[in-house]
Amino acid sequence: MALFIDVHNHIPGLTADAVAGAHQKDLETQEKYGVKYLKYWYNAESGQVFCLVEAPDKDAAVRVHQEGHGLVADEIFEVVEGH
Repeated sequence: MALFIDVHNHIPGLTADAVAGAHQKDLETQEKYGVKYLKYWYNAESGQVFCLVEAPDKDAAVRVHQEGHGLVADEIFEVVEGH
């Protein structure tokens, strides 16, 4: 599986509870698409969210966000873990 980081550049009214709720919806949806959302980071002040995900491809990761809560990332990058 490939590893991706996605970036949501600005989610208006972002709160810790809102991010946690959206992440929970990802977890509930991910198995259907063969995806595993691993971690997320956010900045409530800027409204930015970053998600780390294992997925067969970018499209599968996007489909989980679309179905789970509708907040699709602005950008998604394939990454390789360093040592």
